[in-house]
Amino acid sequence: MSEPEGPQGERGATRSDRPALAPGGLSEEREERDFPIRFPSGKTKHLSDFAGAPVLLVNVASKCGFTPQYAGLEKLHRDGLAVVGFPCNQFGDQEPGTDAEIATFCSATYDVTFPITTKIEVNGPDADPLWVWLREQAPGELAADNPLRQHLPADVVDTDQVKWNFTKFLLDGDGTVVRRYEPTDTPESIAADL
Repeated sequence: MSEPEGPQGERGATRSDRPALAPGGLSEEREERDFPIRFPSGKTKHLSDFAGAPVLLVNVASKCGFTPQYAGLEKLHRDGLAVVGFPCNQFGDQEPGTDAEIATFCSATYDVTFPITTKIEVNGPDADPLWVWLREQAPGELAADNPLRQHLPADVVDTDQVKWNFTKFLLDGDGTVVRRYEPTDTPESIAADL
């Protein structure tokens, strides 16, 4: 399988050159969760394009206190973990740029080579269907001592909603959600779980 798309969205495996998931194609269950992932280049990949190896899906933002995690995410990517960044402006207006501005920021500031998608929403009525599914698979609860708790509305804390930028979902090679990591979980702590 070729390397996934980078921030400019030009490289990557096509659906025809990725490994088959099951004889005769995708299983019915797998087909239901083969969500489209859109890139600024206009290309669309599907979750199944990342089959065969773990992948980390992250909602990202350029003007967030957690933005330095881009460096650790890039290290995970360079060490062999597939990482996909999904820009989101739902938290504190911390990703106001265009898709092109986001891609430029990521590559110029953090030398990001992992794919960055078009901007999406992760919560609410316009939430991307992939992120709705991710939240259902791993609802996530903030630990009582998590510092994010004091900054969030009480009606959000114990829900499946993404709480803030840099929430991460680790999927195995079969596309099953293995674990949800909250924004306070660093890429270095994820590396210890791999």
